[in-house]
This record gives sequence, C-alpha cells and structure tokens, in this order.
Amino acid sequence: MRALDIAATGMLAQQTRVEVIANNIANVGTTGYNLRRAEFADLLYQQAQRAGDVSSDTGTVVPAGIQLGLGTRTAAVAMQAQQGSLRQTNGELDIALEGRGWFEVQLPSGDSAYSRDGSFKLSADGQIVTSEGFPLVPQITVPAEARSISINADGQVFANFDPGQPPQEIGKITLASFINEKGLEALGSNLFAATTASGDAQVGDAGTEGRGTMRQGYLEESSVDIVTEITQLIEAQRAYEMNSKVITAADQMLAAANQVR
Repeated sequence: MRALDIAATGMLAQQTRVEVIANNIANVGTTGYNLRRAEFADLLYQQAQRAGDVSSDTGTVVPAGIQLGLGTRTAAVAMQAQQGSLRQTNGELDIALEGRGWFEVQLPSGDSAYSRDGSFKLSADGQIVTSEGFPLVPQITVPAEARSISINADGQVFANFDPGQPPQEIGKITLASFINEKGLEALGSNLFAATTASGDAQVGDAGTEGRGTMRQGYLEESSVDIVTEITQLIEAQRAYEMNSKVITAADQMLAAANQVR
C-alpha cells in the first residue's frame, strides 16, 4: 500500500520544517541572522496510464491518464535575505548595514568569509576583528594613541586624537555582494563562504553598485518574526498529525484485508 510510504515522506518533510523553524526561533536574538525557510517538492510519479496513450483500436486518446504521486521531499533550506531592524548600541565598533552587502573577514586558513554581523572588536595589536578574532578585510589598525574612532556611511574609518588635532583616516571598510546570496554556505558563527551557486564576491565601496551603507553605533537584529514562526510551527505540527492519521488509516485497512476469509 503506497499510502504508508507517502505519508511517511510527509512526516519526514514536516519534521525537517519544524527543525528549521526551531533554528530560526533559537536565533531570534542573533545579530545579523537571516531566517531560513524549508522548501519542498513532490516526488516522481508512477505512470499507471500516460496521458495521450491510445486506448482503443479506433485511435481514441486518453485525455488525462493516471499518475500516482509518491510523496514529497525536501528541496532546499533557503536563506531569506531580509533587512533586520537596527538597534542602537552607541558602540564605536558596532556597524550596521542598511541595504545589501556583506563584511569580508579572513579566516585562519587564509580564505575569506562573509558576515552581516558588525559587532567588531579590537585585537591586542589594534586590528579590527570579529568576536571570533578574525581580522576584517581590508585590515585596519587603530593607533594606540587614538582617543576614539568614527566611521561614516561610506565606510571610511577616522581616528580622533587630542583636541585640536584633525581626524586621521586610517582605512576604509569595503563590502562584498553576490549575485545569488541564497547560494552562500553557512559556516556558523554568523559567517558564510562563497560557493559556485553564489558566484564570486564582488567587492566595492559602500553605497555603490547596489551595495548598502553603514551606520556606526548600531547593530542589525535578526530578521526572524517570532509570531510568524510560531504560526508556521503550528501549521507544521498539524500537517505532521494529519500524515500520521493517514498511516493509521492505512494500517487499519491492511488489518481489515488480513481478516478477510
């Protein structure tokens, strides 16, 4: 009986959906987190009778045919690139992105990774780094004698010294953009890696070629809407229950067939 296997695929699909929703809810407070959505596709169909087949000696053509579906499968868990709300922190190295774009950081392996988490810190030698200690690309070092730093919307970084001295530009933060942001590979720790699906990173200045701008003293919050996620969770739970009832009904039908004498 196909109903058992079909309903089982439905239960597995809803289980995956619940896991994705759980991850979204867990990251409701994660800086720069973009929510994920589970996407599904139907499985192959068993062709009991193909549409267009000849059904008689007179050449009558079957108008619709008989196609029996075999269930569903997980097609993708796609990242939804949405702008999160901005939260004011007044931190000198807290930078929020308004619009498209990704910060580029350098991993210990020398490879580049990308993030929208702008909660940067200073290393022991004055380099601007992530919370994991990965340096920003291009690398920017803040002089030890600087009293404060300021960052404008274009990403220019200025060091402020003693009163009366003009600010000194010490670097410029660039942004990376991708043709297909959903094709980025999540590495954890708010980091992503470029893939063949995402295309190569196109690095340039903020505010140019569709890239967003920067706002110092703010952080981008998670784009997860907790009310929507709870609603999706209820829908997934009900769909799981309905698939389990199909399995129960199929089991009862098989039991009735076994009792036929």
